[in-house]
Amino acid sequence: MIGYLKGNIMSVSADSALIETGGVGYEVLCSASALHSLSGKKQGEVYTYLQVREDGVSLFGFSSPEEKNMFLKLITVSGVGPKLGIAVLAGMDSSSLAAAIASSDVKRLSSVKGLGKKTAERIILELREKVTADVSANGGDIPVSMPMEEGDEDAVVALMTLGFTRAESSRAVEKAKAGGAQTLEDIIRSALKNM
Repeated sequence: MIGYLKGNIMSVSADSALIETGGVGYEVLCSASALHSLSGKKQGEVYTYLQVREDGVSLFGFSSPEEKNMFLKLITVSGVGPKLGIAVLAGMDSSSLAAAIASSDVKRLSSVKGLGKKTAERIILELREKVTADVSANGGDIPVSMPMEEGDEDAVVALMTLGFTRAESSRAVEKAKAGGAQTLEDIIRSALKNM
């Protein structure tokens, strides 16, 4: 499986990049942040997911392991394939997606082109359950020094959806609130900057 590519950027289009490495050009369908990080550069790198089907092979690219992890979570949802998963990440960055899932913001999720209300509801339902299971499995994490408010817990869940542990997420949320962040989106954005 191809999990990572680094090489010469031959071209970048609206939804893909052609990356040459080792004398082979790989066409990679990229998320918006991956395309942004490759645009205008001669060399670049992407974390990848290889899909093999009867009718062909597709390579999907992401700017970071966390973004790839979010994509892998998305495609476990019934009715969400790799093409819709990459479309969701083209419509919003992974931190905004995590915030939308954590706060059950169906309207915000369904604003992504190609994502209907029912699929958005299914994403929230199925991913929140997985995150809850992860929290239960990591019950031995370091306790948080201050009691969590409901909005804080949503921020912790959103960060855990991105692949951080409960302890890391809790500490980052505490630092973000101490720094003056108040809304869920501001807390998540500030926490991500400090991680």
